[in-house]
Amino acid sequence: MSYCVNCGVELDDTAAVCPLCQTPVCNPSCPVDLESPKPFPVERSEVPPVSRVAVALLLSSMFLSVALVCGLLNLFLRTEHAWSLYVIGAAAMLWVWVVPPLLARQLSLLVRLLLDVTAIAVYIYLIALDLNGMDWYWGLALPVILLGGACVLVLSILLDEGRRSILSSVTLIIGTGGIFSVGVEYFIDQFLNHQWQPAWSLVVLAICVALIIPLIVVRRVPYLREEVRRRFHM
Repeated sequence: MSYCVNCGVELDDTAAVCPLCQTPVCNPSCPVDLESPKPFPVERSEVPPVSRVAVALLLSSMFLSVALVCGLLNLFLRTEHAWSLYVIGAAAMLWVWVVPPLLARQLSLLVRLLLDVTAIAVYIYLIALDLNGMDWYWGLALPVILLGGACVLVLSILLDEGRRSILSSVTLIIGTGGIFSVGVEYFIDQFLNHQWQPAWSLVVLAICVALIIPLIVVRRVPYLREEVRRRFHM
């Protein structure tokens, strides 16, 4: 066994140079073994990328098999409620969320968001179908889902306009959350009482405004902005 005369690292019998400092190995009592395989790779290579189509087919088969097994089991047991609809809807929703973006990474934001919102709406529809709750689905669940999708769309567009700072992004997120809470209470009151009586959503909105104002002040005052960046590494 040889050792490097420069750094002292232990050398393999096949090493012609030190792998650490590249010093040539010269040991007359232990010549370099040129026939044995190297203890480490000598050629640079890359791991071949996994086919996105293969991954998509694998995920699709998994979701489909889960849905079919649960559906057949529900038919075999003949229970009062179609509980398999929850599993089938969840599998379909996950498929829409995962597989299309995997196959087509160039999908626009609007198309992806439309697919996601549709998947959620269909899943909640299956739940309402099993519970005989079409009234609350059309009057409450679907409007809230559409409102959430619209808020996410507007927020995504605003965040994608140029390179926004962390303070600006947090401000937009908090403001969108406050507006969403007002919309949710509006739809709840319209569904239950057919009249909007704002209460808890105003509290949430007031808290959001109270959080936004200091962020705007910090964003507008240069020395405060620099102090926040320095302390929080923004």
